[in-house]
Amino acid sequence: MNTPFKGFPEDAERIVYVRPIAVADLAAELPQEAQAEMREQVGEAEVIYSVHAPNGRRLALVADRNLAFHLAKAHDFAPVSVH
Repeated sequence: MNTPFKGFPEDAERIVYVRPIAVADLAAELPQEAQAEMREQVGEAEVIYSVHAPNGRRLALVADRNLAFHLAKAHDFAPVSVH
């Protein structure tokens, strides 16, 4: 049986990658003065989720995986989970 699957867009540029990112790793990327603000926004979370374009550019940081997938779909992207 050959059933077409319309889950992914035909254009590879419409795919985004969702991956977990440790808050500690993210903080290490930031200047010292920005770390406190980031910590305030993240709260007690140890892991947040990053949404990336196919070229690796970070598009968004969100609180959880479900939110990352909903965000991508709301903007007509096809999210793919990566490690």
